[in-house]
Amino acid sequence: MTVTVRFAPSPTGHIHIGNSRPALYNWLYAKKMGGRFILRFDDTDLERSRQEYANSIEVDLRWLGIDPDVIERQSARVESYDAAAQKLKDAGLLYPCYETPDELERRRSRQRALGRPPVYDRAGLKQTEEERAAFEAEGRKAHWRFVLPNHDGNPFQTKRTDVTWTDLCRGEQTVDLASMSDPVLIRADGSYLYTLPSIVDDIDMGVTHIIRGEDHVSNTGVQIAIFEALGATAPIFGHHNLLTTRDGEGLSKRKGALSIGSLRESGFEAMSVCSLAVLTGTSQAVEAVATMDALVEKFDLTSVSRSSAKFDPEDLKGLNSRLVHDMSYAQVKNRLDGLDIGGGEAFWLTIRGNCETVADAKGYWQIVGGPVESRIEDEDQDFIAKAKEMLPDGDITSDTWGAWTSALKAETGRKGRGLFMPLRRALTGLDHGPDMKDMLPLIGRQKILDRLP
Repeated sequence: MTVTVRFAPSPTGHIHIGNSRPALYNWLYAKKMGGRFILRFDDTDLERSRQEYANSIEVDLRWLGIDPDVIERQSARVESYDAAAQKLKDAGLLYPCYETPDELERRRSRQRALGRPPVYDRAGLKQTEEERAAFEAEGRKAHWRFVLPNHDGNPFQTKRTDVTWTDLCRGEQTVDLASMSDPVLIRADGSYLYTLPSIVDDIDMGVTHIIRGEDHVSNTGVQIAIFEALGATAPIFGHHNLLTTRDGEGLSKRKGALSIGSLRESGFEAMSVCSLAVLTGTSQAVEAVATMDALVEKFDLTSVSRSSAKFDPEDLKGLNSRLVHDMSYAQVKNRLDGLDIGGGEAFWLTIRGNCETVADAKGYWQIVGGPVESRIEDEDQDFIAKAKEMLPDGDITSDTWGAWTSALKAETGRKGRGLFMPLRRALTGLDHGPDMKDMLPLIGRQKILDRLP
């Protein structure tokens, strides 16, 4: 059996870091098991689905390192869903209901008031053809519900019916179908909710494992029943915890919170996003993993915690910094060239330890090339004049800074911060930054002299 997984986003907005979690979990599982990854767009909502969103989702996934083996679109497979729906109707497992949303809500409210669970009473299943025709004559359109197999032949006498599966993340799980309403599979306007198309696609595309958020646990028993009603064996399921902000706030695609595109534009490395999205909420340390291959090795669904996966967006900065600090010049050369940054390997190795993002190199390149707004306090004027006078002759090398400051210390008696800080501020305009012994050769003699009045 070839492991086959899928990620099925709705192209109704841009994906965010929370959406990237199930995408990455499926991709990493497929890579670990030598399997296939399907990107399947749930685009049957024609009013809200947009091709531009589908395009951006594909771009974002490829930036993260996810390269789908197959791309499918549900809007092209409606005939398959129609055939499956007809099969269920013919078997008496899909029945029409004519209640309006308001009528259903009033009925649920009455049940709650009586202390009963708000489970649909299968009133639609009792209706005669004449009653249905009367509703149609009123202008009502039917929505269609699937009859759950929670009875012994009489659907109006339900009994406890446990559906059990071994979850890849949560272990043994059980759902009682008698505690649930028959799910609506087809809306009154004739469009499909995601459930039936998803199951039909999973069957037709040979999906063997479904890895998704824990908000789908309660749906799984229903979906297993529909798989079996269509004559198929359900895939293996895994439900991971959801990624939320530190305050427990859920992420919304519509709000654009922490969208993958905005993170990319902000200069974050793909692997910092992947590391955070995958490792947060697991028993493993959240650390900067440099490559997708290394993340595949670390990936373990059994390490996923039952508790929430809260993260602080600030954590991304720390992870990103650690990745950038370890990047070789070869890894960033093209990007530096794209930013019109020269200086070669010597420049990059000098400044990378002070960069949160690769783009931060631009600021340090400005310091090297100038102009720079030197900062010289009044009390340091004489010291800076002496420093200019005592700048060692000859080529500026990595030894120049040590020789220069040693001579100044002996001449002026200054030491520590009082010795180094005035020189750093005068030459770079900053209070902190890369090691000055490495910066001096990059700045060069003439610019050093120009910055010391």
